[in-house]
Amino acid sequence: MNLTYHRYGKAKVRVLKKLQRDSLHTIKELDVQVLLAGDFESSYSAGDNRLVVATDTMKNTVNLLAFEKLQEETERFVLDLAQHFLDKYPHVTEVTIETSERVWQRLKADGKPSPTNFLAPQKYTPICEVHASRADTRLISGAQDLVILKSAGSGFADFHQDEFTTLPETQDRILATRMASKWTFAIAPADYNRTNEDILDAMLECFVANDSPSVQKTMYDMGLAALNRCPEISDVNLVMPNLHCLLIDLKPFGRTNPNTLFVPTDAPHGLIEATIEREPRR
Repeated sequence: MNLTYHRYGKAKVRVLKKLQRDSLHTIKELDVQVLLAGDFESSYSAGDNRLVVATDTMKNTVNLLAFEKLQEETERFVLDLAQHFLDKYPHVTEVTIETSERVWQRLKADGKPSPTNFLAPQKYTPICEVHASRADTRLISGAQDLVILKSAGSGFADFHQDEFTTLPETQDRILATRMASKWTFAIAPADYNRTNEDILDAMLECFVANDSPSVQKTMYDMGLAALNRCPEISDVNLVMPNLHCLLIDLKPFGRTNPNTLFVPTDAPHGLIEATIEREPRR
């Protein structure tokens, strides 16, 4: 028998760092996952642990490097963290780091932002991944749990129909989704945080500006908008599950419901995904 695939690591390593510039504080909070692949087969097949880097060691490494290196840009930290594992352990061939972030925003007092008091409204969750080997490093940033809704200018019609079809066509429906998106950096930007904000702004501006004949067309247009806005990225992946808003039938109560009152539901839901890639230069 052959062991065809293996990797292992530490998940849910949580760190919160207070970044201080004079009296102005910034809070950086990450949930970190580390996965290692390499010459660990004997630990599976023979119970030989001599090359196994303990997952507790991985946790300690995350903590120490966060203390030394974590600043405002998550991407620079995960690149340093992945490189550390490759440099430290010659039998490690591939490192995968994934992070999600809780965003803290400043509270205000007397109309002025506080230097030391914060709120976590969490409009969405920033995420970051690095896949590093001795031959290549791929850096991905993104966002998940971004809930957006279009209450007009959305329809779904002219779709394939057969004996299993019961969904009526419509030119007036609510489009709501909990979007997740990732983008791959081809070159490093001057500022990862600002570039990530620009990418999200481009996609959301596209969502607002264009009518939607389908989720598929909307996500394609949003991906194009991100690629056009930011030349540093090579591709954009979007996942947009439907958050269905189902019209409530008020006829039993003698009322007409003209697309006004709905019950929101997320199960079962449509699940649409696409990756839009920049055309290679000739």
